[in-house]
Amino acid sequence: MCDEEVEVRFPFPYKPYSIQEDFMEALYNVLEDGKIGIFESPTGTGKSLSLICGALTWLRDYEERKKQEAAQLLGVQQNSHGDDQRPSSVQQGSQWSSSELDWITDFVQKKAERDLVDKLKEEEIKRRKREERLEQIRHNVQFKYASKRKRNDGNDIEELLQQSKEMLSAEDAPLADGEEELIVAEYESDDEKKLKDSRVDDEDDEDLEEEHVTKIYYCSRTHSQLAQFVHEVQKSPFGKEVRLVSLGSRQNLCVNESVRCLGSTQLINDRCMEMQRNKQDKRTSDGEGKKKRGKSSDVCPFYAYEQMQFLRDETLVAVKDIEQLVTLGKEIKACPYYGARFAIPAAQIVTLPYQMLLHSSTRRSSGIKLKDQIVIIDEAHNLIETISCIYSSEIAGSQIYCAHSQLSQYMERYKNRLKAKNVMYIKQIIFILERFMQILGGKPGQNPNIQCVSQSGTTLQSINDFLFLAKIDNINLFKVQRYCEKSMISRKLFGFMEKYKGTEVSIANKENQKATGFDRFLQTLNQKGTGEVPSSVLSESSKGEQQTVTSPMMQIEGFLFALTSSNKDGRVVINRQGAVGQSSLKFLLLNPAVHFAEVLKECRSVVIAGGTMQPVADFKEQLLLSAGVGLERLSEFSCGHVIPPDNILPIILCSGPSGQQLEFTYQNRDLPQMMDEVGRILSNLCNVIPGGVVCFFPSYEYEKQVYTHWEKNGVLTRLSAKKKIFQEPKKANQVELVLSEYSKCIQRCSKSGGPMTGALLFSVVGGKMSEGINFSDDLGRCVVMVGMPFPNIKSPELQEKMAYLDKTMPRIDGQSPGKALIENLCMKAVNQSIGRAIRHQKDYASIVLLDHRYSRPGVLQKLPGWIKGSTQIQKSFGPAFASVRKFFLGKKTFFGTEEH
Repeated sequence: MCDEEVEVRFPFPYKPYSIQEDFMEALYNVLEDGKIGIFESPTGTGKSLSLICGALTWLRDYEERKKQEAAQLLGVQQNSHGDDQRPSSVQQGSQWSSSELDWITDFVQKKAERDLVDKLKEEEIKRRKREERLEQIRHNVQFKYASKRKRNDGNDIEELLQQSKEMLSAEDAPLADGEEELIVAEYESDDEKKLKDSRVDDEDDEDLEEEHVTKIYYCSRTHSQLAQFVHEVQKSPFGKEVRLVSLGSRQNLCVNESVRCLGSTQLINDRCMEMQRNKQDKRTSDGEGKKKRGKSSDVCPFYAYEQMQFLRDETLVAVKDIEQLVTLGKEIKACPYYGARFAIPAAQIVTLPYQMLLHSSTRRSSGIKLKDQIVIIDEAHNLIETISCIYSSEIAGSQIYCAHSQLSQYMERYKNRLKAKNVMYIKQIIFILERFMQILGGKPGQNPNIQCVSQSGTTLQSINDFLFLAKIDNINLFKVQRYCEKSMISRKLFGFMEKYKGTEVSIANKENQKATGFDRFLQTLNQKGTGEVPSSVLSESSKGEQQTVTSPMMQIEGFLFALTSSNKDGRVVINRQGAVGQSSLKFLLLNPAVHFAEVLKECRSVVIAGGTMQPVADFKEQLLLSAGVGLERLSEFSCGHVIPPDNILPIILCSGPSGQQLEFTYQNRDLPQMMDEVGRILSNLCNVIPGGVVCFFPSYEYEKQVYTHWEKNGVLTRLSAKKKIFQEPKKANQVELVLSEYSKCIQRCSKSGGPMTGALLFSVVGGKMSEGINFSDDLGRCVVMVGMPFPNIKSPELQEKMAYLDKTMPRIDGQSPGKALIENLCMKAVNQSIGRAIRHQKDYASIVLLDHRYSRPGVLQKLPGWIKGSTQIQKSFGPAFASVRKFFLGKKTFFGTEEH
């Protein structure tokens, strides 16, 4: 295909690189043929724009073909009107004949055609109505604001009516203000509620059941990556006409401050759903005069259907990212979370984080329908680990005790008000928690932080064996899980503990006076600075969010849900360490394909993309082939870089300046001579490399060990003469500060022209700076990788994963799947780290891998294609150093000064 044909076929904001044209062509074919594609395009090659323009070109062509087919069928139907009349011989009462049988067959076929035509007509009418509505909103500003005023009319009256229905008298002994809302509502389990739910007729159902058009679901790891993708769509040739909706969590989209202030994602979810149900109850109660026990009276003022319809239309009219969606929601007083969901059926692109697409229950509750749709998963290098993490769950001993204490006090406080089924399920959960305590070596009623574990260590059990060991195999965990979900017991417990935080709950039953000891323990968990707060309970990014500690039931629910998995697909890790409170139970998912299979089965096509996808064997074996995908449906595409070949110098260095062989095994790497050799290598490199040098170590511990050794023997002093030294911080909130200082130092050195030529940054593989950080131009003129960062082979979890793969997967090139896993995990981490350099067409850098094991053919093959093609294997340091020196002298001559 010539360049002109490609430009016409794939609209692009500028003349694309040839590799972008190849990328779009391959993507188009994968979508057209309904295949599963693995696409690798290095950072700086315009992967996002290639995905956008390639996929939307296919979608445009597909929609046009569908319209033409529909028009053709409708035309045929009109032309053949009346052709289905019976033959005259049949009308005249003749006996059965072959012609009459032909007529019956013909009649059935014609009926099927008529049904199809009717459906096409209906879809065409809906499509035209939708397009007319959106066009009217796009061009008629007066209509827009008239609609907005109309939707706000009567809100005050509705609020007064709602308040008047909330009057309620207490049945039993009086409760404190707001305490009625802490009692779980009467629970109707299993099929009991189906008849009632079927009678609830929502006047808006017809709109909510809108047909889903063919669309592209694009997902990535973080909201910032999704926002970046949306901005690329806005800049693309499709930016003004495509219908795009951005989905996110309630935590990101909620505009109700009374809900947002709860902080924890789970608490925000629970509160939002509770307020939504309250609104539905008020619509269907017909003024029964008495509120159902345990139901909060609050409704969300932003959950107004007409306003959300308006937000839906505004979202479809112009492309908006999450922040713009939230701003619009605040402006028109509509919920962006639900308004965006209403826009899904008509949208052509839906952007969403991994969790919403890969977690089945989240996907269903979000209104995402994958049948015959396109899914693009970007930044997918850690997709296997992501799915495993989403479906794994861990609970600490301190959380188990805390939840047991809360439930015991809660039931004691409200036992006379709880219905029988609530009591039954709460008792079941308390029993399960007591069994978990005993498995960890603890006893109910005692402080777990002072209970010592008699036998420390880690053991793994199959799910069934664990249930037998815990003696809970006779409990239906599916029903318990459903109860937790429907009763929102974790939300009730949170409110209960918030109300009585810092005080002891009065307990009438004298036999349970010892439970006040639980109160004291609970207070130690909730007080700042005393007791140990389990980090898994705290929000990952927020400081001082101690309130989330008061709801450990959320983690318990997650663990119980994990235990409902298939026995062969997971293991339970029992980790007994020191005190019972420090011990833990963890569900480990071994087979991520079981959850990914549903996505692959439903979708027309799935594209797995990333800057560095090597090695791809893991994706094919563990995710795709294991999920039942045939080899004929798989398609791989990997393109080179946009940089000229002479702008990169990858070197595998087998020995150092003193001749010491470089092999950083766990046994060798602590030797003083190995650390000294790395110091000599870095000192020499820093003498000839301008700007910034990033040196990656296998772990924080080893980086600290080497740094301390170099402080003592003077290596740091020598390095500091040429480069100012920076270290990667362990705390995430300090990363930006270190990077900023690192960048400023390099800029100062570049301008000053003094003896110091830049900066040296010590980083850690798998740390904060090994993914998502841009070391372009002078920030990363050289990346040094010390050793091969293999995972901890002694980890029981990793050993179990290896054993599972050895049992279920075929050998790859004579290597056992377990060993291949170890090597692949190592090389994925290496490829991500070295990919921090070379970020655009005119960038240049050297990559130095310090370990002779990189030269092995099997390992070398797992480097990214754009690197391994030009990699030099240097047995000794002299020739390697000469190559580096020549490389940077040539760049200095070519560019004149160190500019990009």
